Amino acid sequence: MLLLLFDIDGTLVRGATATHASALRAALREVHRIEPDDTHVDAPGRTDGEIARLILLAHGVDAKRIDERAADVRIACCETFGHNCPPDLSDTVIEGIPDLLAELATREELRLALLTGNYEPVARVKLRAAGIGHFFASHEGAFGSDSEDRAELPEIARARAGRDGVPHPRGRTVVIGDTPRDIACARADGVHCLAIATGSYDPEQLAGADGVATTPAELVVLIDQLR
Repeated sequence: MLLLLFDIDGTLVRGATATHASALRAALREVHRIEPDDTHVDAPGRTDGEIARLILLAHGVDAKRIDERAADVRIACCETFGHNCPPDLSDTVIEGIPDLLAELATREELRLALLTGNYEPVARVKLRAAGIGHFFASHEGAFGSDSEDRAELPEIARARAGRDGVPHPRGRTVVIGDTPRDIACARADGVHCLAIATGSYDPEQLAGADGVATTPAELVVLIDQLR
């Protein structure tokens, strides 16, 4: 089977990050007693943990304390997001994505999972509110709660998709995302990467992928070429 690992923000949904970002910053206030709103981080393609670390370092919090309280930040962020996430995020789903996922889900030779920098509870709640969470099975994929380093996520996702302790093959794994960091994490694990220019980056900036689509319909063509 071909394992398809989908990013979320900018790839499946667009404009669903405000409550998410607010929850992460609220967690930093609660756990570290800082005021993070005046700190800008180039967030697309980063994990929640990495974003939190960059904000905290900018506020002079030392790395040891960041590591010691990382779980507390994660828990606080997920709880806040769970309480505050809008019940309906269907208007943030990128046009064509529901049809794309519905088509791919019918193909027995394909397996869909998530690979995202979101903490897993945030990812699951976000996609459930968007109406597309049912396409992605629990206990599959990889998330920002698994590692702060996005480059480690493809290997984690392959391990979860494997059988009898053998990870899913690199040659049958595809990371699908909308940022150069998605491409970089795929390259770090030696797996395929398809990019879709529906986020913050144009096709030229995503040229390092094995293929670049501008719409979900074009993405289907690229997936078929890898089969």
